[in-house]
Amino acid sequence: MRAVVQRVTSASVEVGGEIVGSIGLGLCVLVGVTHEDGETNADKLASKLWNLRIFEDSQGLMNLSAAELALPVLVVSQFTLYADTTKGRRPSFVAAAPPSSAEPLVSRLVDSLRSLGATVETGRFRAEMSVTLVNEGPVTVILES
Repeated sequence: MRAVVQRVTSASVEVGGEIVGSIGLGLCVLVGVTHEDGETNADKLASKLWNLRIFEDSQGLMNLSAAELALPVLVVSQFTLYADTTKGRRPSFVAAAPPSSAEPLVSRLVDSLRSLGATVETGRFRAEMSVTLVNEGPVTVILES
């Protein structure tokens, strides 16, 4: 699994004019799934996300996690994170897992985050989504599991 993690002051995801997920200060996570991923990958990624120390402490150092600050997480599935652009001008998405495999693993990631204590909002799998966010810092980190 691959995740693009952004520290945000706010983020929301809209489907068909309806906001389906929204957070204030917290993490906006775009997540992609590849063919070799399984439940263990989802659980490890959830732990890494929840405990990732990218929030500032009182000295201005990135020493605090969403877990320590009880901040929410917005998870949005993003198969294009596995785009291969090494040849030509049109990305190939053969490395992305098919929806039938990816959807249960994105759900497992969300469930794992919740079991760790996170408040989680989500997008809608396989929907055309509009994501709006304010990246604080900006801080953006790429994680692999």
